[in-house]
Amino acid sequence: MRHTQRKGDIGKAMGISTFTKLGYDVATLLTESAAYDLIVDDGHELYRVQTKYTTGKEVDLRHIHSNTKGYITKKIDKIVYDWLYIYRADGVEFLIKNCPINQSTITPQEKDILSKVIGENPNG
Repeated sequence: MRHTQRKGDIGKAMGISTFTKLGYDVATLLTESAAYDLIVDDGHELYRVQTKYTTGKEVDLRHIHSNTKGYITKKIDKIVYDWLYIYRADGVEFLIKNCPINQSTITPQEKDILSKVIGENPNG
């Protein structure tokens, strides 16, 4: 398995774990074709969540896939998810409640730390 796929798996697994601990219901997708990784249900609304893992400060937002001609890299040019969950290798988690459009990267800020965005336990 490629290293980048493993990092993606870690980000998704940590997102599932965190949202579940916070009392949300979490659904995973059966396919890889969607622009998001999870569906999070807070009891009132459903949110499409893109998960990311990073070892640095910047997070790559580009959509990268391959076809018969090689790798294709695209920026997100429309809203394709509701929340962006980021798990950083040092254990810090971020939640950005929008879909950054036409950006290649994003640097999460202190204000984006997950517990500051949704509280320690929003459902309890």
